[in-house]
Amino acid sequence: MIYPAPLKKGDKIAIVSPASHIRHEYVDAACRIIEQWGYKPVVGEHCKGATGTYSGTVEERLADLRAAFTDKSVKAILCSRGGYGVVQLLEALGTEILRDNPKWVIGFSDISAMHAAMLTAGVMSLHAPMTKQFATLGAEDECVKLLRSIIEGEKPEYCEPAHLFNRKGIAEGEIVGGNMAVLCGLQGSRYNILTADKILFIEDIGEAVYKVERMLYNLRLNGVLQGLRGLIVGRFTEYTNPDGNGENMEQMVSRMVAPYGYPVAFDFPVGHIDRNLPIIEGAEVRLEVAAAATTLSFK
Repeated sequence: MIYPAPLKKGDKIAIVSPASHIRHEYVDAACRIIEQWGYKPVVGEHCKGATGTYSGTVEERLADLRAAFTDKSVKAILCSRGGYGVVQLLEALGTEILRDNPKWVIGFSDISAMHAAMLTAGVMSLHAPMTKQFATLGAEDECVKLLRSIIEGEKPEYCEPAHLFNRKGIAEGEIVGGNMAVLCGLQGSRYNILTADKILFIEDIGEAVYKVERMLYNLRLNGVLQGLRGLIVGRFTEYTNPDGNGENMEQMVSRMVAPYGYPVAFDFPVGHIDRNLPIIEGAEVRLEVAAAATTLSFK
């Protein structure tokens, strides 16, 4: 797995919108912070566009991504937002351009599909805040600062409070994951990263408990859920809590993984929340779920 090179002062960071359209002021605020860091922001030609709910046509969004990847002076690509649309680009984009031009791809939500493509190409990427978080939380926000430290070559260690449903244990291995609905939509394709023998992290927004349960049953029936090394349950937001069957999301997930012995960490701060800790997709990590706290260390 290729670890993208750390950024140096004066390097360029491209901002692109491969999915839904974005508020211009969010992009502008992100540009100012990137400049404060000592880098040069490069805004994609169609980054601030709007075609229906998308930032541009498939061809326009592809053009911005290709330009960002092939520009040797661009060392990182910040996706402006998620929404929906990345899956429309994967077939035409392919993986060769990603493998031949390894650089940090940053984002979450629908950008989970880009992370899947990067991992398929053998390149690590960064599940992390995007331009709205830059704009609304600012340069001194914990997660924005962590994002910067990672693209500059540092590897984080997180220590989070214990949760009632946690299952203690230690696991080491490659970490992958992101938005459940997006990643489940890629199963059966070359971009499927929901496989056994991984440490998996999951999150989602606006998905009912039964829908997430159905996704987990898919993983169980495919032999993935029981074959994980560890599971990190991020934040599931904007759903009916509890559902009509009386379970909240954590209770359902706990029931689904009850037969297995690997460590499980609940309520980890990753997802559609302000405190969205950056995760290096494809990195080797050590997950320790203990009585007092959960520790996630990147090697």
